[in-house]
Amino acid sequence: MAYLLMFVTLLHLITLAMLFIATMEKSWWVWDGLENSDLWYNCRFDNFTGTWLCSSSKESEWLPAVQVLMVLSVVFSSISFLVFLGQLFTMSKGGLFYFTGLCQVFAGLAAFSAALIYTLHNKEILPSSKEQTSGHFGYCYILAWVCVPLLLGSGVIYIHLRKKE
Repeated sequence: MAYLLMFVTLLHLITLAMLFIATMEKSWWVWDGLENSDLWYNCRFDNFTGTWLCSSSKESEWLPAVQVLMVLSVVFSSISFLVFLGQLFTMSKGGLFYFTGLCQVFAGLAAFSAALIYTLHNKEILPSSKEQTSGHFGYCYILAWVCVPLLLGSGVIYIHLRKKE
């Protein structure tokens, strides 16, 4: 039982870290390694100064939805972890971690919705000045999709996990 508890806690922390990176890093769409776009900024690498020059992403109909859903996913997963720690020390023997599991499932559904919206509407979200066919999805986009089954799976594990002493 102790190994399962350590596994679930480690899985939760890894998933939370990946989710935070997917939300905050700047690589949801990449053009030739010198330009990229994320949920917050459009950046290009300046060879002369050796720095990234970034400007705010243009407002579209879909970008705020993706931003809110990814932030909501991080918040739900964080709340889930804090509630899990609280329940671990205060719950009576034999109790189930329902609230923790539901928060984790909601985090997974929010991340799924955000990644799906970005997938279906990336042409409206990305800057219109760039040709989308010359670019590809970046690692943060892939991390968001990887987080979806991990969040949903850990949510189901939490729902079935009983506290034993």
